[in-house]
Amino acid sequence: MSQNASSESRSGRPLRILHCLRAPVGGLFRHVCDLAAGQAARGHAVGIICDATSGGSSAEAALATLKPACRLGITRLPIGRLPGLADLAAIAEVARIARAQKADILHGHGAKGGAYARLAPLLRRGHKAGRFYTPHGGSLHYSRDSAAGLAFLTAERVMMRRTSGMIFESAYGEAAFAAKVAPPSCAARVIHNGLREAEFAPVETAPGAADLVFIGELRALKGVSDLLAALALPRAGGGGPTAVIIGSGADGARFQSEAQALGLTGRVTFRPAMPARAGFALGRVLVVPSLAESLPYIVLEAAAAGRPVLATRVGGLGEIFGGDENLLVPPGDPAALAGAIAAALSDAGALETRAERLKERVHRLFNAADMCDRILEFYGQAMASGR
Repeated sequence: MSQNASSESRSGRPLRILHCLRAPVGGLFRHVCDLAAGQAARGHAVGIICDATSGGSSAEAALATLKPACRLGITRLPIGRLPGLADLAAIAEVARIARAQKADILHGHGAKGGAYARLAPLLRRGHKAGRFYTPHGGSLHYSRDSAAGLAFLTAERVMMRRTSGMIFESAYGEAAFAAKVAPPSCAARVIHNGLREAEFAPVETAPGAADLVFIGELRALKGVSDLLAALALPRAGGGGPTAVIIGSGADGARFQSEAQALGLTGRVTFRPAMPARAGFALGRVLVVPSLAESLPYIVLEAAAAGRPVLATRVGGLGEIFGGDENLLVPPGDPAALAGAIAAALSDAGALETRAERLKERVHRLFNAADMCDRILEFYGQAMASGR
């Protein structure tokens, strides 16, 4: 840690902060955008480094909106999902940018971004910066029982020696890291994701909306197969709830084939990715059947919009639901999910009361301005510790 960076942090003078991540998609990317915008609004110089091969037009639009706030620029490099030789060139480029921009802080997000932010300073020993890491799930979705999991989790333990501070978006994430890797040997803090005040405006349900809406990346971990299986279970009186599945991803075609094979063609429709609030209008209840999560933004966003949420008991979801945690459904259990869906749709009054209660809790505890202030405060405290 450079004396210059540490003194700037303690004195409140502007910091030069580079955020590094892989794919500019999903909740991780949304978190980085919110954090970068908030830090820039507080007078700090901010830049972003992310993958050039993913994200599509939505990422390009989000980065274009953010560009005026990024005084240290927005750099897009080819960054693969899995480790490879191409990472060496990308890490060298991150190191070059960090030195050229005189970065005080490298903040890595996700497993790949976290690795780049902590390994890059090794290549530029003349320039030292604070190295911060937010896992956002990442390697923690793996088990040591697999070869890949053992490799990734061992790498996490080794890189912890190169870390100035770790920020977990949920207490669950911190506990999972301690169990799978080791208790953090550096400064660490839980700082929940937060929403902007404008996001608490209600969303009106569109005419002809489905009973349920799923919004997210179409991959196995999100539990879409369990949702389809739950919808296909026989129910008294025949028929069943309708659903719209919104998103894109590697398993999208497989899910559409599953829906057809289960006879759900008339009840389930698939739509391409769209802004979350536009998606909320297309279904009465958001369903989140995930097999693993950390602290998903989609649940916070739905709660803020006044949309009822049915979710599985995974990751930090209990931290969002608070006293209603008992209403969460076991993951990987289509029958339990079908029962929760039937119970929710049969009692509109109870569903609305739950939605109002969740909205009040999210408004009180998950605030973007507070998130930004606490992360900046943590930078200063971790840097002042001298690691």
